[in-house]
Amino acid sequence: MQDKQRVVKPHIAEEWVGKIYTLLCIFFLIVTIFSMVYFVASKGISTFFLPNVNLLDFLTGLKWAPEGSPPAFGALPFIVGSFTTSILAALIAAPLGICAAIFMTEIMPGVGRRYLQPVIELLAGIPSVVYGFIGLSVLVPFLRDVFPGQGIGIAAGAMVLSIMILPTITTIAADALAGLSHSLKEGSYALGATRWQTIYRIILPTTLPALLTGVVLGISRAFGEALAVQMVIGNAPHIPKSLFESTSTLTSVITLSMGNTVSGSPHNSALWSLALILMSMTFVFVFIVRWLERRSKV
Repeated sequence: MQDKQRVVKPHIAEEWVGKIYTLLCIFFLIVTIFSMVYFVASKGISTFFLPNVNLLDFLTGLKWAPEGSPPAFGALPFIVGSFTTSILAALIAAPLGICAAIFMTEIMPGVGRRYLQPVIELLAGIPSVVYGFIGLSVLVPFLRDVFPGQGIGIAAGAMVLSIMILPTITTIAADALAGLSHSLKEGSYALGATRWQTIYRIILPTTLPALLTGVVLGISRAFGEALAVQMVIGNAPHIPKSLFESTSTLTSVITLSMGNTVSGSPHNSALWSLALILMSMTFVFVFIVRWLERRSKV
């Protein structure tokens, strides 16, 4: 009896240690998240307490001149630039990623998983500065020679971002396709459907919420990218009229200007407001992903 108690007590102690450690980690995570949100929100909201600055003018204004007299804080060009490059990147990367996932899981799973999947994983590990440098050295001259303009602009930024988010979309799509029940495909084949009919009539509609989750996560990844976009987009604070004109994004203007401002100045507060917009959009993307995940489980 005593031997059994000696065996049971260490297990109970280990269980309590594990529970306490887990609770501490969760508490630290929650405190960190709320601290970051509070810090960015308090810094960003301070801009709207300045004279002649309000939220509507900040979100819809077209002129960005923080050091002007009087200063102008119009963030609409940066918001448009961020959404345009991110959505265009997703439109380019989503078909490529989903087709690559179909190839790896349905058409040639052996070759796809042996050769294509390691290449895609390698793309995910390349630093963003490398993507930006390649885009500046290869893509921008190509666009300059083929299309009107200087080569830098939304098109170059979207193409660079599409390669960067391709691993995210492909990986999530491949996991969704691989996790699909074999009974659905076997039933389709039993009814006389071909492989392509099974793919676009059974597999793709069934896994659509999960595929859209990968696309939304890719857009979120592109929306928050700074360095690679900054190198090829031109960083001009205006709304472009074509895909081959330079513009700027929320992340690029923050990284370019934050180090040149004084803490507490109107310019610095305006940059924190841009960061608040960026963080808010990230939360929106997270909520969309959670909604899509619930749809996929229904």
